[in-house]
Amino acid sequence: MNEKTTAELEHLRGLIDGVDQQLLHLLRKRLDLVAQVGTVKHGAGLPIYAPQREAAMLAKRREEAKNMGIAPQLIEDILRRLMRESYLNEKDVGFKQVKKDLGSVVIVGGKGQLGGLFSQMLTLSGYQVELLDKDDWQQADSLFADAGMVLVTVPIAITCELIREKLNQLPADCILADLTSIKTEPVNAMLEAHSGPVVGFHPMFGPDVGSLAKQVVVVCHGREPDKYQWLLEQIAIWGARIVEAEPERHDSAMQLVQAMRHFSTFVYGLNLCKEEADIDTLLQFSSPIYRLELAMVGRLFAQSPELYADIIFAQQDSQHAIGDYLDNYREALELLKRGDRDEFIKQFQTVAKWFGDFAPQFQRESRIMLQSVNDMKTN
Repeated sequence: MNEKTTAELEHLRGLIDGVDQQLLHLLRKRLDLVAQVGTVKHGAGLPIYAPQREAAMLAKRREEAKNMGIAPQLIEDILRRLMRESYLNEKDVGFKQVKKDLGSVVIVGGKGQLGGLFSQMLTLSGYQVELLDKDDWQQADSLFADAGMVLVTVPIAITCELIREKLNQLPADCILADLTSIKTEPVNAMLEAHSGPVVGFHPMFGPDVGSLAKQVVVVCHGREPDKYQWLLEQIAIWGARIVEAEPERHDSAMQLVQAMRHFSTFVYGLNLCKEEADIDTLLQFSSPIYRLELAMVGRLFAQSPELYADIIFAQQDSQHAIGDYLDNYREALELLKRGDRDEFIKQFQTVAKWFGDFAPQFQRESRIMLQSVNDMKTN
């Protein structure tokens, strides 16, 4: 490059640096305004996540970006990232306490990760939280005596036994709830052990989430829902979306949503391990979508093997769903062995028709996720 070109580039880069600094100041201003919004929401008891407001705002910004010659997806990506950061900061303000005369909340298994998360959220909402873990049962009677709610979050394998043997003398008006990923047996165990309000929850997220905004919590009603309606309102204030389901319907869905999916991921990781695949090499030749798939496999093996063993082994009926998956895999493999390309295309089209409008919707959603993966890869 000649000196003139170098000087021109330096000048333009300096202008870009100046714009970047302006962007930083604007980001700081936006975060401060969001913090003020959080304070107002806290006082009024409003959820931190307002889906209609978010959708309307994004649609408006996309239209404005289009009119300015800016890719609408660019501004949506930026705003969504800012909103995620805002949700993380907004919870630090705390939340309105819906039930002020509850008494203490005893979390059985509260020293675990999920128990710790709910302990944090309840504490941020002004509730008195007591933790009861496996070595603390000598304190159980005194803790339960003043409990307005007992929340069970222990390994699935011991949940029902613990409920029946340890939680059958709770105060009559105490709410008994659990956070287990299967629902039929735990809800029945709670109904048998306790004569008061009973409700089952399944948080559809891991304990490493930074915020409950946009997360899903499944609710399975047990007894006296009017006594724990405040709790559903409290969870909604945290930003989560409540999905109500019968325990049996929930468990049937979990065979596909959890057990089969986790088992398939386990087998895929097991196969990579036994093949002694070089992960560095796989990443060098990976497309964004494969990197995302590999990340999801690695994510499983970064977590507790006991937890996933509990989820997969907890429901014997899940064997049927996993067995059906294996049968379909074998049938597809036979197509490959026969070289039956036409039948493959025919079955592909059948599945695409079954997905219907969800297929293009998922394509759009995955394109956004893949762009994030690609940006991470290049950085």
